[in-house]
Amino acid sequence: MTTNHRIALIPGDGIGAEVLPPAQQVLDVLGRRHGFRLSYTSYDWSCERYLREGAMMPADGIDQLREKDAILLGAVGYPGVPDHVSLWGLLIPIRRSFRQYVNLRPVRVFEGIDSPVRGARPGEVDIVIVRENVEGEYSEIGGRLNQGTSEELAVQEAVFTRAGVTRIADYAFSLAARRRGRLTSATKSNGIIHTMPFWDELIAERAAEHPGVTWDQEHIDALAAKFVLDPSRFDVVVASNLFGDILSDLAAAVAGSIGIAPAANLNPERDFPSMFEPVHGSAPDIAGQGIANPLGAIWSAAMMLDHLGHSAAARDVTDAIATVLAKSDTRTRDLGGTATTTEFTDKLIELL
Repeated sequence: MTTNHRIALIPGDGIGAEVLPPAQQVLDVLGRRHGFRLSYTSYDWSCERYLREGAMMPADGIDQLREKDAILLGAVGYPGVPDHVSLWGLLIPIRRSFRQYVNLRPVRVFEGIDSPVRGARPGEVDIVIVRENVEGEYSEIGGRLNQGTSEELAVQEAVFTRAGVTRIADYAFSLAARRRGRLTSATKSNGIIHTMPFWDELIAERAAEHPGVTWDQEHIDALAAKFVLDPSRFDVVVASNLFGDILSDLAAAVAGSIGIAPAANLNPERDFPSMFEPVHGSAPDIAGQGIANPLGAIWSAAMMLDHLGHSAAARDVTDAIATVLAKSDTRTRDLGGTATTTEFTDKLIELL
């Protein structure tokens, strides 16, 4: 029997609507090859909807997504709509309602892509950043007082729980055990007196349960420098919500273009749908020109296939990405070429 997966598509804003169709094309090719089918439901949830109706998604939006097998997101963000409105109105409610506590961001330097970092050589840089995705520094606890006065203040609380840190640590150690057996924990316990020493203690506790993994910890400022100076030394990096967010964008830049970078928001227990999205954002400066790099969305779609149990199909995608970058002159502008989104997608599918 052909397996059918119900996929929610949220194109969102800017180039999000331009990179999801290429991802769908690739998914449909793979479905025919590997014997599965994807049925899509598209949702017009975006900043444009916010400007029109006052909300990024309808009140029952989470319920509409609940029975889907996965969510594929393009991007959100639009000039004139504050970023905290688009983020807290759509992405964060999905992540937290569906307990997508793992944010997974792989980074590779592919042959054929010149990294801006001299020591980042193809085949040597292969990092997965495991970011805690539902608590940490991105909590809702806090507020502002005395607004508009000279005594105005803002308070933002970071929330780290034993359950939250333990489960992200276990996921990261297990992933490292399946890869090259090395894990680095991002911390700042020399300056943040409560949450980061707590993080360090729990990482050490979980390390004892994974004796096959070699691990260390790095302060976030030194770690950022080492990502640039010696990126090939890293395998799996586990980090809090804020630190993981920043490190993953830095690592994507090291790889040559943030347009390539994918991300997965995972509910590992599969009690709820997981969400997959490129890292590049809505890029309003190039939206509508047909020049966006679709690789971030296509690689995110491959991560979705792997999560849905189609690991061979996912490998077909990453192999095709490696081939098109190594053996083809077809490039989008962010990679130094002149190809349109459509031309680049057609070349990838030809190689696929």
